Amino acid sequence: MEKTQKPRVAEKPAEKAAAPEKYEERLVRILSEDIEGKMAVYAGLTKIKGVSWGIANAVCRTLNLDKKRKIGSLSPEEIKKISEFIKNPKVPSYLLNRRKDFETGENRHISGTDLELQKEFDIKRLKKIKSYRGIRHAAGLPTRGQRTKGHFRKNKTKGAGIRSKKKEKKDERPREQFK
Repeated sequence: MEKTQKPRVAEKPAEKAAAPEKYEERLVRILSEDIEGKMAVYAGLTKIKGVSWGIANAVCRTLNLDKKRKIGSLSPEEIKKISEFIKNPKVPSYLLNRRKDFETGENRHISGTDLELQKEFDIKRLKKIKSYRGIRHAAGLPTRGQRTKGHFRKNKTKGAGIRSKKKEKKDERPREQFK
């Protein structure tokens, strides 16, 4: 018996669905901070100074962003919304990093270089009024009650009884062999 084979008809290639291509950036810049594009949105936002895990969670929930989505796939409009939200977050006051500000008395949230600058000004103020914390900052010691006996030693000065290496080398003379 002879087997008859059906002639193969060349099939037309399946047309691709009209979905937009996913565009991923390698680096995304949010509030003057470069973030790798392959990081998740939730973790990537914490790379910005002043953005904690709580604020990052609030950003994702408020702006309806998927936490696991790659940060490189965000559109410029979404990045703009994120930066606006971080500058002026609408969150409960316990999530803010500057509650009852010393100068204004209001609750604020600071991020980026403003946070570094404000922290520096606070430390200068503490040193100027010579508070306990200011004196500890000036001396380079811990300010929050940690013990210092076995820790926080920077090896700045040599302790008493430690011999220098030069003296040790002078004392070591080659021994002559006796016959």
